[in-house]
Amino acid sequence: MASNCATMLSKIKIPLPDMLNAVLDLDSSALIIEQIKNLIKICRSKEEMDLLRNSAGGDKEMLGKFEEIFGELMKVPRIEPKLRVFAFKVDYSSRVKDLRIWLNTIIAATKEIMGSVKLLRIMQTISTLEILGGSNAECVLASLVRLSDNVDLMHDFYKLVGEKMPELLDFGKDLVHLEAASKIELNTVAENMQQLYDIEREVDDEFIASENDGANFVGFRNVLYDFLGRIDADAQLLNILYSEAGRIVDSYISEYPTSVSFEEVTNILNRFVETFYKSREEIERQAEAEREILEKETMNINQNGTGNH
Repeated sequence: MASNCATMLSKIKIPLPDMLNAVLDLDSSALIIEQIKNLIKICRSKEEMDLLRNSAGGDKEMLGKFEEIFGELMKVPRIEPKLRVFAFKVDYSSRVKDLRIWLNTIIAATKEIMGSVKLLRIMQTISTLEILGGSNAECVLASLVRLSDNVDLMHDFYKLVGEKMPELLDFGKDLVHLEAASKIELNTVAENMQQLYDIEREVDDEFIASENDGANFVGFRNVLYDFLGRIDADAQLLNILYSEAGRIVDSYISEYPTSVSFEEVTNILNRFVETFYKSREEIERQAEAEREILEKETMNINQNGTGNH
């Protein structure tokens, strides 16, 4: 335990008064998040503080440093909630940015899938081939998997589309956001949305509690008020996007059995698109190789014919 205490204290590099000033100003540019996490560990509870103090044992230097840190921390009312608010702010922007990107991508990809006439015709063509003996949504989805897994089948399908419906060969251009959407898990989005709600609630609780902190902490309350306003504005926008994403995904996925998830559909579609165009590349390479062979044979015939004369 003594070594843990020493490790924890050794990670606090910035003078504590400067660190606390940065925390109270919510100035995330001045601190490293790991230092804040260590402070949170130190001030978790009186029992843990006593345990850390006792773990210093006979090491007077370590004990002195701990008492110094402990004394500074105790000057700030509800220091742990304030440290937690600061920790939230450090990665808050990236959290919101990720959520906005994920939600916009899900919405855009689903609209593209539902709105692509070319994709619809591709799917209809697959259903008429009855690769798996059925034409409902589940069978078509299974057919996409089988096509993606079988190189020869995919080559034949690509050639069929190229010969009969060449205008559909570029259907993938309709699905700009499909690949990105296939990498997003709806559960992860939901968890991050819930975390944002939890952060807003905790920041709001500290804002209310800080009303009686005294004149020395008016500045903290002011910057906390601004941060809370920012969270509220972001939450309103994200709630709109989240509701829209849920609505459009539910609308699209409703045509599939309940056992089929949005992630499964986007992954299957994305893999189908990738293998479809990989087949095109392979077919074009094969055609180019055959053309070169034919040119060489023609050249040899011409040369032999010239030599005979």
